[in-house]
Amino acid sequence: MVEYSKERTPAEAAKAIKSGDRVYIHGAGATPAALVQAMVDRADELTNIEIYHLHTEGQAKYLEPQYEDTFHLYSMFLAPNSRQAVNDGRADFIPCFLSEVPIMFRRGRIPLDVALIQVSQPDKHGFCSLGISVEATMAAIEAADHVIAQINPNMPRTHGDGMIHMSKIHSYCYQEEAIPEWSPIKLTDVQLAIGENVASLIEDRATLQMGIGAIPEAALTFLTTHKDLGIHTEMFSDGILPLVESGVINGRYKVQHPGFIVTGFMLGSRKLYDFVDDNPLVRVKDIEYVNNTAVIMSNPRVTSINSAIEIDMTGQVCADSIGTRLFSGVGGQMDFLRGASLSEGGKPIIALPSVTKNGNSKIVPFLKEGAGVVTTRAHIHYVVTEYGVADLYGKSLKQRARLLIDIAHPNHRESLERAAFERFKRAI
Repeated sequence: MVEYSKERTPAEAAKAIKSGDRVYIHGAGATPAALVQAMVDRADELTNIEIYHLHTEGQAKYLEPQYEDTFHLYSMFLAPNSRQAVNDGRADFIPCFLSEVPIMFRRGRIPLDVALIQVSQPDKHGFCSLGISVEATMAAIEAADHVIAQINPNMPRTHGDGMIHMSKIHSYCYQEEAIPEWSPIKLTDVQLAIGENVASLIEDRATLQMGIGAIPEAALTFLTTHKDLGIHTEMFSDGILPLVESGVINGRYKVQHPGFIVTGFMLGSRKLYDFVDDNPLVRVKDIEYVNNTAVIMSNPRVTSINSAIEIDMTGQVCADSIGTRLFSGVGGQMDFLRGASLSEGGKPIIALPSVTKNGNSKIVPFLKEGAGVVTTRAHIHYVVTEYGVADLYGKSLKQRARLLIDIAHPNHRESLERAAFERFKRAI
């Protein structure tokens, strides 16, 4: 039952936030827009508010320049709404593995005063669901002194770790609004070519992890004749739906939660949200568990598909920045690359186009100055472009350079050959 004594308007609920508080905001498609706006509306009354979150959808008005003296963001994964503020110095970035964000909350490394969350309507027993995004939010709820919820009837009710009883919520507002959607995109010929090359590495009975972006979605389109695939992934989108409906994805051979789809959050269309709503097949779990390397590696043939901004000819992968300009974050790439590499028959894959939109090579002699190494050269296995697959595992630096040049864009292979000769003092 709803406890009406706790019901507030968004403005009334936001009054619980005090100057100096450390505020967590529920991430991805579950960002509680009405509560965030109510907090921003109090900017003249507040000072020194520290905000913590992962990727969020929608507007982030607290990052506008006029609020610089009131709100300061410490983001753990950047989205389009936060990149500019971080790169302009008005906000900050915390490099971290996604699997360790809940640990930092639970162990008090990052103390929290207030958690702003969005939940489904409570059931007859008083339980709400964190819906399409559990990730680190349950840990934030446990760590925060005050939990404010936005109850939204449009939020899907999901099974897993995201159940919270009304007794754990200090105040709430009832606010119906659309859940942010990611519409399926039209895939380019290059993305499809990369996806086909990635799919060629995926075996029957594999357990899949897909990162964010078009390339993992493209790979899924080439799996229609595969058999008995499973899903254990930090996030997924619409691309898995046809494979679930056809029985290609059934999780039969998974060790962890056989027969079930395990994820930490999801972003997609309303069709996806309707699919996960009250669907016991989907278990939305705490990201400390989902991205735990020991859990990942216990599944068979874990195939991890992630992307990158650039990769140097020794196998160092930059996935979070363009030089010094931050773009996203460390996220779960290393969690799953390591888990896949230790899984029996596992395949960690970095997939990327051979060139940027401007025609510059993404396979480079050296990473840009200031670029972040998200995946080290010791962790790299498979690298895929539209021109093929390079298996770097167990290969020397010279061997790696040769294999990567072979899958680089033809327009850049000669210059890469010259750079390799200068670096290694001989032809490769």
